[in-house]
Amino acid sequence: MNYEQALEYIHAVQWAGHKPGLSRTRTLLAALGDPQRQLRFVHIAGTNGKGSTAAMMASCLRKAGYRVGLYTSPFINRFNERIQVDGQQIGDQELVELVEKVRPAAETMTDVPTEFEIITALGMLYFAQRQCDVVVLEVGLGGTLDSTNVIDRPECAVITALGMDHVKELGPTLADIAAAKAGIIKEGCPVVSYGGVPEADAVIRRVAAEKHAQLTEVDFGRLQVDGGDLDRVTFDFDGLDRVRLPLIGSYQPRNAALAITALRVMREKGWNIPESAIRAGLETVQWAGRFELLRHQPAFVLDGSHNSHGMTATVQSLRDRFPGQKFVFLVSIMADKDVDKMLELLAPLAVRFVTVAAHTPRATPAQTLAEHIRRCGCTAEAAPTIEAGVKRAVELGGEGPVCALGTLYFSGDVRKAFAEQFPA
Repeated sequence: MNYEQALEYIHAVQWAGHKPGLSRTRTLLAALGDPQRQLRFVHIAGTNGKGSTAAMMASCLRKAGYRVGLYTSPFINRFNERIQVDGQQIGDQELVELVEKVRPAAETMTDVPTEFEIITALGMLYFAQRQCDVVVLEVGLGGTLDSTNVIDRPECAVITALGMDHVKELGPTLADIAAAKAGIIKEGCPVVSYGGVPEADAVIRRVAAEKHAQLTEVDFGRLQVDGGDLDRVTFDFDGLDRVRLPLIGSYQPRNAALAITALRVMREKGWNIPESAIRAGLETVQWAGRFELLRHQPAFVLDGSHNSHGMTATVQSLRDRFPGQKFVFLVSIMADKDVDKMLELLAPLAVRFVTVAAHTPRATPAQTLAEHIRRCGCTAEAAPTIEAGVKRAVELGGEGPVCALGTLYFSGDVRKAFAEQFPA
């Protein structure tokens, strides 16, 4: 088996016809010797900010001297990004060898595991093989029934900002969504919550109390953002002053405050995480595709916001970093998202839109999306490919800024096309 064949196998099994649940993942991991039982975890659920918070915590734990696994989704450029140890992606050959172990176990199962369940098993095996001290584990969808939730009690359960997304799978209210996310709270484990949504907070508090889990809610009253430019945003939080964070979205200091709070809770539980490691980890963190500046002048911003909750934060970042300016937006949006709400947020900042379709069956066709945008009173044109869309958006932008957003699923293609067409 080569690398391409390994990826083909991983991507072959989709969700269609599978009932949500943990039984397949448990069966598969048991056949592989339960590698997750050799590991300790930070488990992160939420609507927005999961990946950024995970990247920050992993970076800080590395600076504290731990060997750190990081499991995230989706990927931006290459599949291997999803499984990392100490900031290094799993190697192609290592992935092939793991697939060769997992595949026979999966193929003996009557109820065949899904793609995400297979990837979770690959990650657990790899992190155990590499003898990670701690794994920062990002939930795929929800929490309760997500395949990552097969782990025993984590060192810390972290719940990021909550909003309305995946309502079809998780339920129509914030309380339903919070209940799904709160499913990662295990008996007696420390919990750190972003908070700020009363309906959701009530659910998380109730579940934490039922599970005898110590709950800490982030005190954003202790966060002071001193300013930001196109390279860094500087903030103070609860005694940690003048932190220069290279993730420039206006929302990132709040994710950093969540990460700091969680790391301090872990320190109280015996983890050796000095403040110097937290500062160093935050100031060197890397996380592609989240309000990422691909070019300074004229500016080209790539952002992964893919729901109205995330779009609100992105729009605020655009206003903060580019005061008074308007954008050409390059957009792809999944068909199951609240397109009207997202457009309502973007329209006041838009000169015009260029639409493309990300390479996933869930993407709205570019022409359909352009027509929808025009019906909403904005100027829009469809591009036949992402490469053509990047070229056209930059053309239309001239000396003004361009922002590509709407889904993480086209971020890698946008970055690649931009780098090829406009080399530094």
